[in-house]
Amino acid sequence: MISVLLVDDEALVRVGLRMILETADDMTVIGDAADGRAAIDAVARDRPDVVLMDVRMPGLDGLAATAAIRARPRPPAVIVLTTFDADDTVFRALEAGATGFLLKDTPPHDLLRAVRLAAAGDSMLSPGVTRQLIDRLTAEDRTRRRRDALDRLRDLTERERQVLVEIGLGHANAEIAARLHMSEATVKSHVTRLFDKLSATNRVQLAIAAFRAGIVE
Repeated sequence: MISVLLVDDEALVRVGLRMILETADDMTVIGDAADGRAAIDAVARDRPDVVLMDVRMPGLDGLAATAAIRARPRPPAVIVLTTFDADDTVFRALEAGATGFLLKDTPPHDLLRAVRLAAAGDSMLSPGVTRQLIDRLTAEDRTRRRRDALDRLRDLTERERQVLVEIGLGHANAEIAARLHMSEATVKSHVTRLFDKLSATNRVQLAIAAFRAGIVE
């Protein structure tokens, strides 16, 4: 079972999320919190697999709470779930260590898929958010950033590059294994080495590295 902690200052939102998650046979909601400070305490107490985190909350906001939670030993995956998709918020959430970023109007089946992916070490972004990331990257100084990004990829093996491309294309481990004709365990090993070599904390950061280097268009 995938254990999930719900964090939102609106009780009705927490109730709605609970109803969606409890339709899945492989998930259980182990608790909820109304602010970032309570979320940090709940993670320490209940040790969830996945945290669904709101951004705007009184007291400690979701971004600060995400950073604190992800700094813990063996932290849970954190999916930021919010009503707005300003690009600065997206980047701040990812920098804080969020595994994914979804809008609150995300269809229930996509929310369930995102939780499953997060629990498995994968990630998911709303399509509109993905477009924002790409647009922002292409608006930056491409030449300099591409050169710097390619330098970071210099120590990767050919197989690691192939896996990085697949991550940049948004494929989960099982999909990568099928596309590259290798076992899922081997894919996970390559992903672990990519985290280490590229100093990344989540798959979204790996995807950004692939886009910046120009190996994924």
